[in-house]
Amino acid sequence: MVSLQTPVCDFGRSAPNFNLQGVDGKTWTLDACNGEKGLLVMFICNHCPYVKSIRDRIVRDARELKVLGINCVAIMSNDPAEYEEDSFENMQRVAEAFDFPFPYLWDESQEIAKSYGAVCTPDFFGYNADLQLQYRGRLDESRKDAAPEGVRRDLFEAMKLVSETGAGPADQIPSMGCSIKWLES
Repeated sequence: MVSLQTPVCDFGRSAPNFNLQGVDGKTWTLDACNGEKGLLVMFICNHCPYVKSIRDRIVRDARELKVLGINCVAIMSNDPAEYEEDSFENMQRVAEAFDFPFPYLWDESQEIAKSYGAVCTPDFFGYNADLQLQYRGRLDESRKDAAPEGVRRDLFEAMKLVSETGAGPADQIPSMGCSIKWLES
């Protein structure tokens, strides 16, 4: 398992469109996912210890961001042949077990992860209402284990600012996680 950090936020970069199957049986597009004040695109998976340690916090933040007009979507781009835990069936189980309040989509070809420039799980891309990138940072100071309760909620605070002003914070701390498991060419 390779641990990586996300690059610095490329402010203003437009969100790439997608058309992906969700665990709910629906096909989702960027426009269908977007909220009134923005969209948080999360690249996650089922097996990664970094994601496992914060799943409950992702769900909490997604519910609170929805009230602020920010919708969320999660995309799984790993090759499930390498990690069975990341199979579509297991995606369905995880989404149900954690009561995901957002679409959980499978990027089977990995083209969407590549178009976003995703490098790890979790990798967060926070967009304003015009779908311009405003946040590319961490959820909080959690790593392979959840940070203590009461730590600064970096992602939530950044996306709250985006909902209020359309712009994200200038200072952002990169997310850290497991490398995306790319298909062999």
